[in-house]
Amino acid sequence: MDTWDFHSNRAIQDIELGNCKGLGAYDQLGATKAPSDQAYFELLKPYLPQGRIGMFMLAKCAKEENIQAAVTAGLNFLRVGANASDGVGSVKAIKMVKNAGLTCRYSLMKAYVSTPEDLAAEARMLQEAGVDKITIMDSAGTMFPADAAAYVAALKAAVTIPVGFHGHSNLGLSQANALAAAAAGANEIDCGLLGMARSAGNCATELAAATLKKEGYLPEVDLYKLLAYLEHELIPAMNAYDYHVAVNPTDLMLGLSGCHSNFLPMFRKVAEDEQVSLLRLIAEVSVIDRKSPSEELMHKVAGTLK
Repeated sequence: MDTWDFHSNRAIQDIELGNCKGLGAYDQLGATKAPSDQAYFELLKPYLPQGRIGMFMLAKCAKEENIQAAVTAGLNFLRVGANASDGVGSVKAIKMVKNAGLTCRYSLMKAYVSTPEDLAAEARMLQEAGVDKITIMDSAGTMFPADAAAYVAALKAAVTIPVGFHGHSNLGLSQANALAAAAAGANEIDCGLLGMARSAGNCATELAAATLKKEGYLPEVDLYKLLAYLEHELIPAMNAYDYHVAVNPTDLMLGLSGCHSNFLPMFRKVAEDEQVSLLRLIAEVSVIDRKSPSEELMHKVAGTLK
């Protein structure tokens, strides 16, 4: 499985990975179920020229030697994280990251414990401390779309740096919140492939890409290549870990295209007969007829996809 082929060919430019508790957590917090930081650094070496790759780091774990190790490893950014209202205590970590020459992202964890107004004031202070990009984190997945929009709007009015939104799916609202955040002016949405993340998971990258593209965002992202990567590489690999994929690529395309699943057996047959992409066939036929597409129409459209 070549995760980094996904990165280079699907136009998603910023990738964060590593121990979920961040840089330094392996040694400092006993978070040893993941590989060590050095193991991640070795893994990344061949792929660093392809884009902007970084790691998360809790402010309390910031150490000069860890940050310098990230620099030596060739990382582009570190994302400093602390709970909302604890930003003053993060300034030292921010300065350390900036002094090392790295882009400093910042995560306002558990953002919902502050009001939008208070969070915006904290974001302004963090910008003045040197943060380059800041993210509102709905760490418990408790926000509704109106909440996501309110927090984003407040921060956008308070800072000039890019504002991101990070949601979790505990209430099944991470995707709706991502759309609301984007409509309110968010510059970035945090996602995880297949929704992989702590607790109920993050907004799935593929769902975010699909729905945001439909709303006119992300013109550079090739959705079909992304879905093909998931279907043929990542999902089979994750089957070994009994990972449950909530919305597979085919079901995603049915929803995106407005195609009823009753027609799926016929679509599968025609796609196989004509040797064309099932997902593209569903999408293109549905542009013409979503109510009752005929097999004849499917074959006709398939001929244009070869």
